[in-house]
Amino acid sequence: MTNRITALSINAWQITPKTIWTFLELSTSDGCTGIGEATLTGQEAAILAVARRYGPAVCGMALTDLDALEASLPFTNLPAAAFSSALMQAAWDAVARSQSQSLVMALGGLQRESVPAYANINRRTLDRSPTGFAGSALDALAAGFTSFKIAPFDCLQPATSGAEFRRLLDEGVQRIAAVREAIGANCRLMVDCHWRFDEAGALDALEAVKDIGLHWFECPIAESPETVPALRRLRSKANALGMRLTGCETEIQRAGFQPYLEGGAYDIMMPDVKYAGGPKEMLRIADDFARYGVAFSPHNPSGPICYAASLHIAAAATNLDSLELQFDETDWFNRLIGNALPPVVDGVSVLPASPHGIGVSLQPAVLARLEKVGSWTVTA
Repeated sequence: MTNRITALSINAWQITPKTIWTFLELSTSDGCTGIGEATLTGQEAAILAVARRYGPAVCGMALTDLDALEASLPFTNLPAAAFSSALMQAAWDAVARSQSQSLVMALGGLQRESVPAYANINRRTLDRSPTGFAGSALDALAAGFTSFKIAPFDCLQPATSGAEFRRLLDEGVQRIAAVREAIGANCRLMVDCHWRFDEAGALDALEAVKDIGLHWFECPIAESPETVPALRRLRSKANALGMRLTGCETEIQRAGFQPYLEGGAYDIMMPDVKYAGGPKEMLRIADDFARYGVAFSPHNPSGPICYAASLHIAAAATNLDSLELQFDETDWFNRLIGNALPPVVDGVSVLPASPHGIGVSLQPAVLARLEKVGSWTVTA
């Protein structure tokens, strides 16, 4: 009998005052379940609207051809991509579980036994002083990380200029320098700019951090096909100063990355399984990167389901740089999945111990303690 989707549900949960995690779960006719993450904080209503429009048609569809299922889904904008990518995560999870396989084996097998992971310490750093950033880095170092990322340029905007630009830039550089001093010269340090500069400002920032020893400089300016020439110039500058340029965390499917690959915009790109199309599409994207000599580093600053899926994808990719982990934002991260995710040790993580699907499941009794801020369900 053909295995089919029999039920879909999406629930958005308030995790912290600033953070909402959105999960999609599906059930199948063979009794298996699968889960994906659709977190896109601030756009939960838009994701639910996509689910209401497209979800009923998905219910009842066969899971025998996941490429065909993916081709039937909408990827027209980020909320649509979040719904569709989460559904593909859940479908791959369910199929792997039904075959008593881990996700990485269902995707084609291991390229590595352990995955290099870096700590994004930005959200847990409430004290935004250089000392606060350094303290967060030291906590992550003690927890087993050897690579770290911060977003130090608070309040800067592309239009900021003059003395105000110089003040905010200098404050950011002080934060970066404090983290470097705390972690020492042998650890990787990355900086996320969150598109806060124009090209001239980004060039100034690269000069300002050139002696700190950064592994990469991320998302310095707005990303669009029109800004690719500026990104290429910034990449050349960064490379000349010993840094890599990194970006593309919200692109959708392979086509979304193609202008940046063809234009030589980045050394490393950061597709997100929540938006890029799901697990198999992530590996297709990684293969595209390899053909252009671009490294693959999944964007992963959200909840535990995205992290678990991304661990499997990273273990299956051939050209991995490292995998992001939002460090210590909230203890719900581990509690929601019964502490089933392995810790990072000496800068790497192994896969979850369970050999089925992504290896973790949400714990209903723990979820019941959270506030649900959005919900939708359909059955076949």
